[in-house]
Amino acid sequence: MGDANTVSTENPCIDVDKIRADFPVLSKEIGGKPLIYLDNGATTQKPWQVINRVSQFDSEEYGTVRRGSYRLCENSTRLYEEARQKVADFLGAPTCHEIVFTSGTTQAINLVAHSFGRKFVNTGDEVIISNIEHHANTVPWQVLCEEKGATLKVIPVADNGELIMEEYDKLLTDKTRIVAVNHVSNALGTINPIKEITRKAHAAGAKVLIDGAQSTPHMKVDVKNIDCDFYTFSGHKMYAPSGIGGMFGKMEVMEAMPPYVTGGDMIMQVTLEKTTYAKPPARFEAGTPPISQVIGLGAAIDYINGIGMDKIFEYEKSLLDYGTRLLSDIDGLRIIGNAKEKAALLSIYLESAHPHDIITMLDQDGIALRGGHHCAQPTMIRFGVPATARASMAFYNKYEELDALAESLKKIIKFFS
Repeated sequence: MGDANTVSTENPCIDVDKIRADFPVLSKEIGGKPLIYLDNGATTQKPWQVINRVSQFDSEEYGTVRRGSYRLCENSTRLYEEARQKVADFLGAPTCHEIVFTSGTTQAINLVAHSFGRKFVNTGDEVIISNIEHHANTVPWQVLCEEKGATLKVIPVADNGELIMEEYDKLLTDKTRIVAVNHVSNALGTINPIKEITRKAHAAGAKVLIDGAQSTPHMKVDVKNIDCDFYTFSGHKMYAPSGIGGMFGKMEVMEAMPPYVTGGDMIMQVTLEKTTYAKPPARFEAGTPPISQVIGLGAAIDYINGIGMDKIFEYEKSLLDYGTRLLSDIDGLRIIGNAKEKAALLSIYLESAHPHDIITMLDQDGIALRGGHHCAQPTMIRFGVPATARASMAFYNKYEELDALAESLKKIIKFFS
């Protein structure tokens, strides 16, 4: 293993080999070669602790929630609400009643755009996003602004991938109703100054939504300290099952919002003449929820807490530093996005090969990367590239895997030269 120009790889702060043993897929071979999984920005793998907890619940404990007084139902309801408390503690929320379960970040953002947006955004108002958002935090606001006759404003991004905060200051006006930005860019890895963004938005009288899909698995989040009004996340990016995620929402803000989806369990009373709605979070959780997935999310949070978020962040930062120096030494390779504050993500561009060809050839070496625009086409346009190959790391990745990635990329460059 190379030293990647002085990055220390000795005595990492976590026992990576022990952790890897918890993830069955990491022992898999692809085409006779060990799997090197570097697509954690898209989705993460699941440890046995999550797999077994969901299996046990489904086979021995499953019952619907909040709909019966028999023991299976009562136990499921207890476990479901315990998971909500785990999420609240994980995000630093003042109360579990400010946690709403959704299918993931996309639905959570749409919930806010539809519910808050349709009530509080009107003709002539303004919504602010950034130039480095996922489509899930772009399209809902475009649709809202088109329907309402509002204006969508965009915080520009500098060449190194950092938001230009001086321009953000100029965008804020007394017409700004909501600012919606990501905590971490899924295409560049940039960690945005969300506390400053929130403070300035509030000073202008606007609410703030933070897309936390790429941050919650990798760094400590404290929504009370950030003071944002909404913070969204996806379970499948934090070692939990797919189909579950949610958001933190300040209670006083959510209480003023109408339901997003209507049906069972989000009501106080229904007559044929009138319906009254339950208080949040129930108001925004119509229908039978994804119970098993919520239990799995709780188990994933237990697993992450068992390692320690501070240790995860420190180790993944060392992977980022190692990979950055390793790939920066390769002629013909460019890293898109070099912000001073970054998550463990490397967006790679080769002049000689399209990202789709790159990831196909990497797969022959057992290396799994994402290639494409990463649901962030405006970001690709800003940086003048059609797409990138993205290596996104997690705490179960190893320095040796980055060595293997570098060697495979060198072979690809040589092949296309």
